Amino acid sequence: MRIEDYALIGDMQSAALVGRDGSIDWLCLPRFDSPACFAALLGNERNGHWWLGPTGRRPATRRRYRPDTLILESEWDTPTGTVRVIDFMPPRDVNPDVVRIVEGVSGTVEMSAQLRVRFDHGRIVPWVRRSDGHLQAVGGPDSVWLHSPVPLKGGDYAHRATFHVREGQRLPFVFTWHPSHEPMPRQIRAEEQLRETEAMWTEWVATCSHKGPYRQAVVRSLITLKALTYAPTGGIVASPTTSLPEDLGGVRNWDYRYCWLRDATMTLDALIGNGYLDEAASWRSWLLRAIAGRPQDLQIMYGVAGERRLPEMQLDWLDGYEGSRPVRIGNDAVNQLQLDVYGEVLSCLYLARSSGLTGDQRAWSIQRELLAYVEEHWDEPDEGLWEVRGPRRHFTHSKMMCWVALDRGIKNVERFGMTGPVERWKAARDAVHAEICAKGYDPRRNTFTQSYGSYELDAALLLMPIVGFLPPDDPRVAGTVAAIEKELMADGFVMRYPVAAENDIDGLPGAEGAFLACSFWLVEVMAMQGRQEEARELFERLLTLRNDVGLLSEEYDPRYGRLVGNFPQAFSHVPLVHAARALSSEPPGTTGAT
Repeated sequence: MRIEDYALIGDMQSAALVGRDGSIDWLCLPRFDSPACFAALLGNERNGHWWLGPTGRRPATRRRYRPDTLILESEWDTPTGTVRVIDFMPPRDVNPDVVRIVEGVSGTVEMSAQLRVRFDHGRIVPWVRRSDGHLQAVGGPDSVWLHSPVPLKGGDYAHRATFHVREGQRLPFVFTWHPSHEPMPRQIRAEEQLRETEAMWTEWVATCSHKGPYRQAVVRSLITLKALTYAPTGGIVASPTTSLPEDLGGVRNWDYRYCWLRDATMTLDALIGNGYLDEAASWRSWLLRAIAGRPQDLQIMYGVAGERRLPEMQLDWLDGYEGSRPVRIGNDAVNQLQLDVYGEVLSCLYLARSSGLTGDQRAWSIQRELLAYVEEHWDEPDEGLWEVRGPRRHFTHSKMMCWVALDRGIKNVERFGMTGPVERWKAARDAVHAEICAKGYDPRRNTFTQSYGSYELDAALLLMPIVGFLPPDDPRVAGTVAAIEKELMADGFVMRYPVAAENDIDGLPGAEGAFLACSFWLVEVMAMQGRQEEARELFERLLTLRNDVGLLSEEYDPRYGRLVGNFPQAFSHVPLVHAARALSSEPPGTTGAT
């Protein structure tokens, strides 16, 4: 199936992708970054999946999330009746559960189920036994149970069932994971968990303070962001998937099941701006724990509990989504130098203080150490925010975010009375600003460029007015925006940077789609420039790229008219929230320099 044919369910510790045909093709347990027990998404059915639908296997006639929830309902109209499958993951007590309830809507429908459990990302075939009518699969450290009144029979390393459901009948299936050395976990009541899960989500959404237009899109994006939060620590993963390709059939396949510091400010602002202070405080606390230590050891990403070692490896037994290989777990970009993250961290913590989240002296001590590092190293080349695997450069965006780091440090002193060498920081901030304007700007074309002395553009330069580096009406900003609109647009959407055979920017073969966050940044900048009608038109075009249940991946490939990249992607949904706010009557965001 296409990437957009999937929907998300989750319990704020892990997540599953449910296909339009009723098959769960991706599920990692017990955490987002654990090995998958269903990995058909990156291989085939023999790498693990759980299909449940009308006999004959067909796409659902329609599907939706229950209003203001992450509870998925898929319906099939058949010649003999209509059936509904309700899929969800209850907020976790001890063990993770996936619940599927088959409901007869009208007539009588013949249903089929097929379960193939494969631990370790589709590699390990478990030992399966039946106990008191329930199935247990065990392999190494993992064990799962399937509880259902519908008996499944084994054969060909899978378990299957065919059964009928009548109008008004409801048949539950409960899939529960636990460590294999522990006893069988307590069996949950599916209908009770459905009611409690629905109540939890609707109560959470009720606190959303967004009153402007596009509320439905904003709420769905915030629910997605909540679903990507690892509740025990407050960390937020970029995506629940790995290796969904940016270039179909290509090698641009990365593991996004980790927490990027780059997302910090935008995510915090989206949460605070919509009334979710508890989630914002948890994210800020995760950030402070993750970055604790020497400033030179700061990483661009961490595990959901703050882990630093995320070694990259390839899973050669998986064929990849639509043949896109290699399939990777871990991410070697963790070892890159990306100076912009210092600006993201300091901007995030300044925003937290500005928004009334309680600060502490420990947090300011960490920030002072980071500022000292920026003072010393801002003029070095790095790999940049796009994590290119080509040579290091003096990326203009990286320098700009070093300016942001110093600017926010100064504002903490001037606005909140924190202590620090503010005059020295001001001198450094001015030096960074002057160098960017001298070396990162092409006066002949009236545009800033991707790196010093380069010809290429970079959509990250759209952030200049958003972070307050220059005002939106500055002629250099206007020229940069115009150049990006002219040279980096594909089918009306924004590419990150030029990707062509003659360019060695990222050191990788192949092409990629339009990066959706960049298009949302353009919406926000257009609104800041007073181009409301153009901004609204682009925003509404972007909304049409969402799938039928309101989800976005990392990119959209206009060559195929398809979503590509890991799915769903926090870095697409967060700027959607910001862009919607920019188009509303609400005050502008606080990510800038004010």
